[in-house]
Amino acid sequence: MSGDLRDGRIVIVGASLAGLRAAETLRDKGFTGSLTVVGDEPYPPYDRPPLSKQVLLGKAPADTTELPTRRAPDADWRLGVRATGLEPLGKRVLLADGDSLPYDRLLITTGTRARPWANPEEAALDGVFTLRTRDDAGGLADRLDAGPERVLVIGAGFTGSEVASACRERGIEVTVAERGPAPLVGALGGTLGKLAAAMQRNHGVDLRCGVTVTALHGDGNGRFTGADLSDGSRVDADVCVVALGAVRNVEWLEDSGLAAGPRGIACDAGCRAFTMYGIVTDDVFVAGDVSRFPHPLFGYQMLALEHWGNAVEQAEVAAHNMVSPGPLRRPHLAVPVFWSSQFGLNIKSVGVPTYSDHVVIAQGSLEARRLAMVYGYQGRVTAAVTVDMAKSLDYYQHLIETAAPFPPPPGAADRAIAADVPVASDVPDPKGLSHGPTVALTGYLPDRRLTVVQPTR
Repeated sequence: MSGDLRDGRIVIVGASLAGLRAAETLRDKGFTGSLTVVGDEPYPPYDRPPLSKQVLLGKAPADTTELPTRRAPDADWRLGVRATGLEPLGKRVLLADGDSLPYDRLLITTGTRARPWANPEEAALDGVFTLRTRDDAGGLADRLDAGPERVLVIGAGFTGSEVASACRERGIEVTVAERGPAPLVGALGGTLGKLAAAMQRNHGVDLRCGVTVTALHGDGNGRFTGADLSDGSRVDADVCVVALGAVRNVEWLEDSGLAAGPRGIACDAGCRAFTMYGIVTDDVFVAGDVSRFPHPLFGYQMLALEHWGNAVEQAEVAAHNMVSPGPLRRPHLAVPVFWSSQFGLNIKSVGVPTYSDHVVIAQGSLEARRLAMVYGYQGRVTAAVTVDMAKSLDYYQHLIETAAPFPPPPGAADRAIAADVPVASDVPDPKGLSHGPTVALTGYLPDRRLTVVQPTR
């Protein structure tokens, strides 16, 4: 490789939203070298949010969710082949088809996959689904089109709640089983969890909280027929959707020496991956759902985000830094933003609600089902969630970015702040939930394989 960072060989592993936007940005920044994008699915990059919304509602076929390209990335697309290993010394990515790809710089955007049902035999029953890929959504939509009598959803995070919402909009009976005290509680805390529970029940969802599913049953011919719950009850259903959160796609990096584990791949604010010893690399970068990165607004905690906007913004930062010399590199400091539509409500979040100790309803009310809730940690604003009040979000984002005092001062754009008293944010331990959070404060998780290296004198 020449000294020109705009030349050489770049490999992107992960033909995802982040992978596509990174490839486009590399060309925008003047990269003229060879660019290869590896993806384990046979499809070009596609958009995932519509899968649990328009596709499940039958408003769009799953094969129409391909992402638009902002420019031709002029890349060699290696689709339908998995990366199986990484040789950092030899600078090669190993592929499942026996091939290997040399690189000068590598970007990892392998994202996540749906957490499967723990019992493989039960998971293989006809009628049991997860929802992550285009094929998942297409198969589940076809099954909903057939008009099942009841759908069982295991896990009441955002994906499970959106599936339940789509079922009710179609007029299908649905039971939701959640180990935690309420839907969405792991992401939004107890107050909004109570609102989410009320909305589900008001829309006819058979919501079962504080229980787990202990077994899935078939009819003897391999077709799903129902499930047993931990409270001794049984749910008869034709379809089961397992919505237990996500698993980071890092197994292929097990022997790479990178700081890769169940919570993702640790990197610095410039998207450069860390080794397992905490040494920053200069030729391996990471972006999107699979990354863990420090954020100064949230106590330099390592954040792992499953957000559409984060994947785009972090990919653009990574691509910029891959072709820029040190003084021109920039940090990924965007404030997390997330949205969900379910049961007629538009829920939008900015910041990190789980990084909080208190909340206050700053506008609207739970009774009106239209509100803005502000989250604080140790006297500073750290997050806000709006329900059917999205226009207020920019104001609260500014409070987060400026570390404004909590409770927030009066002055939201469209109306006066309510005089509610802050209460505990009531964010539960994720270990007590069925669903995984879409924002995780991963802290620091040391690798127990480390050995102390004594310097020679």
